[in-house]
Amino acid sequence: MAKIFEAAVLAQDPLPSAAWDLTSFLQNAKSAIQQWGGLLLMLFGAVGLVWGGVLLMRKLMANPQSAGQQQSYFVIALLILVGGALSTGGWSLISTVGSGGQQTITDLGGGTVIVRTVDQFSGFLSGPSK
Repeated sequence: MAKIFEAAVLAQDPLPSAAWDLTSFLQNAKSAIQQWGGLLLMLFGAVGLVWGGVLLMRKLMANPQSAGQQQSYFVIALLILVGGALSTGGWSLISTVGSGGQQTITDLGGGTVIVRTVDQFSGFLSGPSK
């Protein structure tokens, strides 16, 4: 009969270093705010999606005489589309849209900008010529 010998080794895993510097604090704060903000955007998206559905049903079942007090189909469709996009996308959707805007600003900033002062325009302050 074979004997099995077991050796119990009590070795502690090294604890993660607790970084108490400003950089770690700001990185952790950034990730927490992104997570909370993303969840808040998802919540607003879900509320917009539900409210768009409610407005659509109210419009479809409404009396034609009260049509002036209702939202247009365009507003309802926009509410449903944006609400659905935010409820599924959250932070990643807003971050993608923002990075596209940042790229546009970077592209515009890479070009040549010509600045002219008012005194460089001949006759600008003197009024119409006679």
